[in-house]
Parts: sequence; C-alpha cells; structure tokens
Amino acid sequence: MNKPRILFIVPLPPPVHGSAMVSQYIKDCKELQNEFQCDFINLSTSRNINEIGKKSLKKYWRFIISYFLVFWKLITHRYSLCYLAITCHGIGFLKDAPFVLLCKLFRRKVVIHQHNKGMSKCVDTPPYKWLLPLVYRNTKVILLSWHLYSDIAKVVKKEQVIICPNGIPEITNDEQSIERCNKETQLLFLSNLIPSKGVYVLLDACKILKDRDYKFMCNFIGGESKHITKEIFEKAINERGLNEYIKYNGAKYGNEKIAYFTQTNIFVQPTFDDCFPLTLLEAMQHKLPIITTNIGAISDIVKNGENGYIVSPKDSLSLANAIEKLITNKDLQIEMGEYSYKLYKENFTLKKFNNNIATILKDICHSS
Repeated sequence: MNKPRILFIVPLPPPVHGSAMVSQYIKDCKELQNEFQCDFINLSTSRNINEIGKKSLKKYWRFIISYFLVFWKLITHRYSLCYLAITCHGIGFLKDAPFVLLCKLFRRKVVIHQHNKGMSKCVDTPPYKWLLPLVYRNTKVILLSWHLYSDIAKVVKKEQVIICPNGIPEITNDEQSIERCNKETQLLFLSNLIPSKGVYVLLDACKILKDRDYKFMCNFIGGESKHITKEIFEKAINERGLNEYIKYNGAKYGNEKIAYFTQTNIFVQPTFDDCFPLTLLEAMQHKLPIITTNIGAISDIVKNGENGYIVSPKDSLSLANAIEKLITNKDLQIEMGEYSYKLYKENFTLKKFNNNIATILKDICHSS
C-alpha cells in the first residue's frame, strides 16, 4: 500500500530560530519518513537574521519561487495533507497566507503548526479580520501549549486544536556531571541580540549585581540583529561599567555552544516576547537552573522555585534578586539543575516530540 504523501511548507534554517529548527527536526524525523512520503518547500524568504523584517528584491524573488514550487507540487501530486508552519500576525502572515489558501484551493487537508503568537493584536483590524478566519477555517492547528490558546481564541475553535510541546535532540547518552568548578559564577544568555529577548533588562540586572559587589561573568551568545549590533551592545556594556562582567561571544553552534553550557552555572532568559523557547530546553538538558519570565508557554517548562525562577518581564530588579538567590546558594543551583534535567527527560526529548508529531499527522491523514 502506498504511503500517504504530505507537503511540508515550512521555514528551514538559516536563519536559526525556533520555528526553523523544529521544521528541520521534522524534516530529519525517521518516524515520519517511515509513515509518509514527505516533500518539503522552504517558506522562509530570509537567509540570515539581519534580513528578517527587511524588504529586498531577493526576498520577493524567493517568495515567488516558493509559491510556484507549491503550485507545481499540488498539480503533480495528490497530497493527503498539507502541513504549514506560518506566522500568525503582521506582514509575515500576509506573506504566508497565500500558501494556505493555495492548498485549500486544491481541496487538501491543512494543518497549521503554530510556533508564534500575536494574532490577538491584529485580529480585529483590516485585512486580518477577514483573512485570518479564511486561513484558519476547517484546519487543524497544532499548538505548543494551552497557555497559547487565548491568543488565537477569536479565530480558532478549541476542537481544532492539538497540543504538541517541542522537543530537542539529546546531546549524549551519558548523564553529565552537574558540578561546575568555576572561580566565579558563570551566567549564560543564549539568543540573537533582539530587545524583546530581554537583552537590556539583563544588562541592567547585571549592573545591580555588580553594585552589590557580586563577582560573576555573564556570557552572551547569539547573532547580531538590525536592532542591536555588536557595536551597539558593547556601547551599552561600557555605559553600565560592565566590561569585566559581560562578554559577547557572537553566534555559536554545535560543540562550541555546548562548551559554554558545560561551564555555566545559571541560565538566564528574561524574554518578553516568546512562545516556547528551545534554548530553555537546551539549558534543562545541561542540568542548569533557569531564570526567565512567564511569557507564552514558559510556565510549562520552568516550574517557579523548582527548576528555576520566573520573574516579571522587563523587571531588572526582580531579575537581579533571582540571580542573587542562586549566586549565593550552590546547593540550590545543583538541586534545581537536576530537576531541570528530570523534566527534560520526561517531557521534552526529540524522540518524544517525533513520536507525538508522527501520531498527530497520521491521525489527521486518516480522519474523515
């Protein structure tokens, strides 16, 4: 019997961000390859972090090519399902919506895997109030958590929703040691230099800790953005007198990134605009306590007071106080780090995610 065929229209790296990485995991998923015939088309029109949000002829050309590739695939193959990972608001939605509508024009089943939020901000304004219902009507929607449902509740019914938390690959089969033999506490921030990730909030918190005479080093890892370049970031460090406390290391991948995790004591991600940060899962698999905010589905990942602390967004003082609690208590660092690892192994491995997504897509394909 022929396997069901699925057309995946998804962003693929580069640039490296959560949605693109999950799409790459799905593309490499053996469980899906065993169950389905899979075709992939790259939805992303950006090829690096600096292109995101900018207009260019290259991006328009990439959009046109991708759209005609989808059209050609739909003409030449009979798909059991079209799977799309689209942006749900703003210009990104206007760019992605035609792909969904094209799949619907060919009367294919559609599932939308929602990796972002922001629909509630534009759902009542033209043209979104007409286009959003058209795109999401008669689709299945994969959400990362029920905590994210309120953002799409005006457009998507609960019975359309399927919950599937993200997962990431295990880095080793051996349980790593929790001990970090550092002379001073090592903090780690891992994200591109984007204001909404809490970059300046963390700098201000570090200034508070410095003024309290704590010794630490905070490593920032991530690519530059159009909003914060290396020069802008280093100027912000200088203005706060943090040259001996902050180090910007640029983007790191693979073993280079792992090396920073293994020398870190505390992972800090004070984001105020995220859904389900994969970086938190990476910190958990490296047995790190996490300090972050209650944004999106983060409370599904970090249990306040158990494997880290959740503080208010944009609150440098609360962030500094939470870091202080862990700087002054190494036993608590170890205890929380061990619980982080336990939660990761139970809930957020790539194997668990792959099995979940394969089951979900199989059920949708065979539903009436």
